[in-house]
Amino acid sequence: MKFTVAIDGPAAAGKGTISKAIAEHFGFAHLDTGLLYRAVGAKVLAGDDPVQAAKTLTPEDLHGDLRTSEVAQAASRVAVLADVRAALVLFQRDFAARDEGAVLDGRDIGTVICPEAEVKLFVTASAEVRAERRYLELSEKGQGDTREQVLADVIARDKRDSERAEAPLKPANDAMIIDTSEMSIDEAVAKAVAEIEQHR
Repeated sequence: MKFTVAIDGPAAAGKGTISKAIAEHFGFAHLDTGLLYRAVGAKVLAGDDPVQAAKTLTPEDLHGDLRTSEVAQAASRVAVLADVRAALVLFQRDFAARDEGAVLDGRDIGTVICPEAEVKLFVTASAEVRAERRYLELSEKGQGDTREQVLADVIARDKRDSERAEAPLKPANDAMIIDTSEMSIDEAVAKAVAEIEQHR
């Protein structure tokens, strides 16, 4: 039976971790839609045209090192392009329609991609908390961004994502807000699971 969980929120709020945990808990398929934009961003950094990169994206393009800050910034830049978003909408909606249930996380899942989703969550946290999480993540990979650089990147990306004309980052009107600033992952996952259980 088709059942879609739409999870939106800014970078490093915890939505990816929560989405994976929910998908595993319920046996749903999971799509990190940000990877689609990261893959397009990576192709653009390699010299491709953004719209062509989006139209020709393959599952193989979703592998590789797409978690660098350079790719993240490129992803945010291509995500403001209406033609890029349009090219990726069908891919995402097809994924959401699978029979075994699906969890999609991104920036506009509940508002644009799957407005009819059975459950919508908006996972957020303060910019400072998210920047610290991202800084620690990058440090583990040996990437030398300073805390100040990471915070500036987070704030710049939030501004771009929330102010873009095409599908801006914002909670759907009927989304449950989960602020993870002072929550453990287990607490956030438990809250999300309880919300989904109410709608099944």
